[in-house]
Amino acid sequence: MIFLKIENNKGYFISDKSQPDNWTEIDLIEKKDLMQLLDYAVEEEFEMNEYVEDSIQHKAHQIIYKHLYEKFDSFLKNKSRFKDETDLIFKDAIEKYKSTT
Repeated sequence: MIFLKIENNKGYFISDKSQPDNWTEIDLIEKKDLMQLLDYAVEEEFEMNEYVEDSIQHKAHQIIYKHLYEKFDSFLKNKSRFKDETDLIFKDAIEKYKSTT
């Protein structure tokens, strides 16, 4: 599912996947929206339109979309490594807790 898109020279995001036609302009994004997008990136097939500078004419949208695209792209490329590292951290914590009880 696409969660970040470029359309009509602006960037948009979806904050609620149950409403896939409810797009919000990227300059209105809030912390809770970022956290929701990150949850979707972890759990879902997360897709986004590739950032192309000339495709967004609105300067604020251009800056925000570029940074979000770069961060989510990096996360998605390293998703399995992040998951493995997280699992290892929790495994070590669980083992440590078991040995102290």
